[in-house]
Amino acid sequence: MNNPSGDPPLFFDRHVFICTNQRPEDHPRGSCAERGGAGLLEYMKAKATEMELDRVRINSAGCLNRCENGPALVIYPEGVWYKCQSQYDVDQILEKHIRDRGRVEHIMLRPDE
Repeated sequence: MNNPSGDPPLFFDRHVFICTNQRPEDHPRGSCAERGGAGLLEYMKAKATEMELDRVRINSAGCLNRCENGPALVIYPEGVWYKCQSQYDVDQILEKHIRDRGRVEHIMLRPDE
């Protein structure tokens, strides 16, 4: 890997953190787990492998504090947040953001949301 800056090499180009936090069923903010976060995490891992996206790491996260907008995920190093509610959303994120280095504007979470 070419590394002209002298910084240590990165293990991954991107890290995706998907909230799978579980709150009590009657919690007023809800939780990403009850909205399908764990299933979407497993789907995203499998889909990334199928697409041969080998420089991306997809991880479960505890609470990302975007409960009302969940399941929430964030991608680093960009720090871009998404509301990811379906396998279709996952496909768009992997294709447009991870593979093509773009953004999926209609499901992005803004700081004021």
